[in-house]
Formats: sequence, structure tokens, C-alpha cells
Amino acid sequence: MNVSDLPATERPLYRLTHLDKKYLTNVELLSLVIGTDQGIVIAQQLFTAFKTLDNIHKATIQELMQIKGIGITLAGKILASLELSRRVHEHRELPKKADAITAPNLLYEQIKGKITNYYKEHFFICSLDTRNNLTAVDEISVGTLTSSLVHPREAFEMAIKRHAAHIIIAHNHPSGDTDPSEDDLKITKRLVDAGKIMGIEVLDHLIITPQTYLSFKEKHLI
Repeated sequence: MNVSDLPATERPLYRLTHLDKKYLTNVELLSLVIGTDQGIVIAQQLFTAFKTLDNIHKATIQELMQIKGIGITLAGKILASLELSRRVHEHRELPKKADAITAPNLLYEQIKGKITNYYKEHFFICSLDTRNNLTAVDEISVGTLTSSLVHPREAFEMAIKRHAAHIIIAHNHPSGDTDPSEDDLKITKRLVDAGKIMGIEVLDHLIITPQTYLSFKEKHLI
């Protein structure tokens, strides 16, 4: 579907202007970078081919040009925008001298502002070093209003990249209800099992809302 086929209020630029950038999906944001009527179609094709923003960023101009509608100028524009984003992220430091994560509430206080302001479920991997210091918080998945799909491959790819000794999973519940869904339980088990194979222990899974959180470890669900 082209941008012009959408109702005016559903077009990415309208949503960006009237809602806030954090409410737009990755496809919508990338379509704005692309800047053509076929922006959404091209963005969807990019995610189909490369799966994640990180993979798109790692692609070469020649690889991006294999996608229909992308020439050398647009490929360069896409890579430049993602490189700028990477540089911003690179210089965004975690709070200095933060306490080691020895309890779920300590992690909650550090990351709740980053995770709660979404209307869809966003999954994050929190990487910790051998002393349980938080070294990175990486978004790995955006789901629907009711569920998120997380694959161990993406989760542990970020953990390995961050040289994590342990990880904690965290995701928001837009409803404000912290009770885990069946999907949450299944995803957690998959990641815990994968962590045992990878040698990177999953210490906990936090479901986060602006007011409170649920710790799988405290509830003996992990």
C-alpha cells in the first residue's frame, strides 16, 4: 500500500506530527526517511529482506539496491540516517556509577522511562557484566497491542555483541496489567533454555508499566 492510499490520519508524517515519534513503527519511520509515495512498501521489503534495523545498517549500498525501488541515492540516504542513529545511541551513556543490579526494583528504576511510553509491546534485552552492572539496554522486538514475537537468535545476538555475562528480559504492557500472558511465559522459557545452551544466563524477566512491574524471578516463574 502506498502512502497516498492511506487515510490522511494514518499517514506516517501525520502520525509523527500529531502523536510523537515514539509512537511510530520502524516501518513508518523508515518510510519517512525514504520519502516517496512507495516509502511504506519499500520499508516493508527492507525488513522482509534484512529482518532488523541493525541488519539494514550493516548492509552495503549494493545489497540495499537489490530491493526494488532503491537506487544508489536512496540506499546512501538510508544508510546515512541509520549511521546517525547509531552515533546518537553510542554517545547516550547509562547513568554513571549506577548500582549493580541485585534486585528487580533497581533495574526497574533505571529503565522504566525508556520502556513504558509505548502503545505496543516492546521487548528489550538488558545486558549485564560479571558484576551485574548494567552495560546496555537494546530493543529487539516490537509487537502488536497484545503480544510480541521474540526469537532467541535476535536476543542473544545482542547479548553476544555486548559481551554480556547475564541478561534480563524486559518488556512493557500497554494495558497497565502486569500479569504475564501465555506468550510471555512461552517466550521466557525459550530464552531461558537458549541461554543455558549459549552460556548466558537469563536472570529475570520484567513486565513493566509506568506505575509498577512484575518480576518472573520473584514470582518463581523463572
